[in-house]
Amino acid sequence: MKAKLTKIRKILSFNLKKYREKLSLSQEKLAEKAEISTMMVKDIEACRTWISDKTLESLASALKTDIYRLLMPDTVYEEEINKTIRNDLESITSKIRKDIDETLKNALKL
Repeated sequence: MKAKLTKIRKILSFNLKKYREKLSLSQEKLAEKAEISTMMVKDIEACRTWISDKTLESLASALKTDIYRLLMPDTVYEEEINKTIRNDLESITSKIRKDIDETLKNALKL
């Protein structure tokens, strides 16, 4: 069990740094945006600590990504990545269709 936890910490550490650098954020700036301490960000990236679900949510929000993406291994097969993207797009498309249908119904009532 400990080996699995260590692996998850490494994945989170890697992804946190990857998304942070993608947005050109320093550890300090990320900490500020996520409303956590700079030391916490440093400890997470160094795999020295685990975090609460609330902190994970704050980090994902500050990094403008979904929580699951911070926990997804970088070595995921391309097929799995495409499936995730496809599911995300289907969800977004469905929401847009509902919005359009609602707008049309309201327009026709006028």
